[in-house]
Amino acid sequence: MALEFTDSNFETEVLNSDKLTVIDFWAEWCGPCRAIGPVIEELSKDYAGKVNIGKVNVDQNPQLSVNYGITSIPAILFVKGGQVVDKQVGAVPKSVLDKKIQANL
Repeated sequence: MALEFTDSNFETEVLNSDKLTVIDFWAEWCGPCRAIGPVIEELSKDYAGKVNIGKVNVDQNPQLSVNYGITSIPAILFVKGGQVVDKQVGAVPKSVLDKKIQANL
């Protein structure tokens, strides 16, 4: 199951993690976000224990959206060693996200 990242746990769960972390910035009212939600859940099962995969609700955690310049959702950030190493904006097939994860492991 995908993790839930918030303003309060982001530093511990993402920035201080030694694993690649995939973060889906989404909102309840966003159609493409709901479409990619099941893909994020599948990836979290596929990479359980190897990659941290989670979601940030932009309405509930506006500071994170500002910090990372999120202007369109869904936006998926790939963070490793506290730095953004890749980014995907918009809903895409699972294979696209899978390739980006493999490239950054």
